[in-house]
Amino acid sequence: MGSVVEVEPVDDPGQPKRTNAGHANVAVVTLTKRIIPCIDVDIDEDGEAAVYTGVNFEDLDYTGDPVEMAKKYNAAGADEFVFLDITASAEGRETMLDTVERVADEVFIPLTVGGGIRTREDVKETLRAGADKVSINSGAIANPELIEAGAAAFGSQCIVISVDARRRFDEAGEHYVEVDGESCWFECTVKGGREGTDLDVIEWAAEAEERGAGELFVNSIDADGTKEGYDIPLTRAVCETVSTPVIASSGCGGPEDMYEVFTEAGADAGLAASIFHYDEFGIGEVKSYLDERGVPVRV
Repeated sequence: MGSVVEVEPVDDPGQPKRTNAGHANVAVVTLTKRIIPCIDVDIDEDGEAAVYTGVNFEDLDYTGDPVEMAKKYNAAGADEFVFLDITASAEGRETMLDTVERVADEVFIPLTVGGGIRTREDVKETLRAGADKVSINSGAIANPELIEAGAAAFGSQCIVISVDARRRFDEAGEHYVEVDGESCWFECTVKGGREGTDLDVIEWAAEAEERGAGELFVNSIDADGTKEGYDIPLTRAVCETVSTPVIASSGCGGPEDMYEVFTEAGADAGLAASIFHYDEFGIGEVKSYLDERGVPVRV
């Protein structure tokens, strides 16, 4: 794919809409479900970019080289690829754009890059480095106008709002669902899940869509790395609130979990990391499983 030479504004991004959000003006269409591998990238002891995998955003283990893993997933038939710089926001530094450029040179599928994006200029430079989309979490919560500015300058299809959600069983929320027999709401967190915000995920998802986000990337801190399945109540609640595409993330343990998040929660894409990193399942294997059960995928 290579680096982007120039980034031009998009007047009509034409972002496809979801079909199960309860919006009367949404056309009924069948959209192919996307399978998306993700790498969490940090700086190792030698100052080099490296992929790490953990549980609940902690206990990170070295997993591999980001460029080599990008090549692997591009060849394996992934629909898209996500690169997250997992400490850029917490450390207040910029995204490692040199590594993004090298990854972009190896993948010929849509590339989403997140971590440390706080300004319109950050969005521009990340797209110029070869990203097709940018994923923004902490920067958008701190400055919601960034969503509008990014969408206006580069098109809504480039702006992915990432939500690092955790369950709270108290009375501080706005929207509640039943989880394991208890009433629960979901809180947005920032800085890689290290800080709470008291911001209700459902309220924020609706606002992000209204401001021009083209996609929502929903991570569950509670399910992250557990391989016990996606957080279905969380994902379903977001999907029922918005009409923009929703990427479900965190907790995938195999094809069955992908099937569940598509059919039970209404997600538009399923993201997974460790099951692919450790070769427990292949992307083709997951797609075949879904295709055999009537889930539309690109095979």
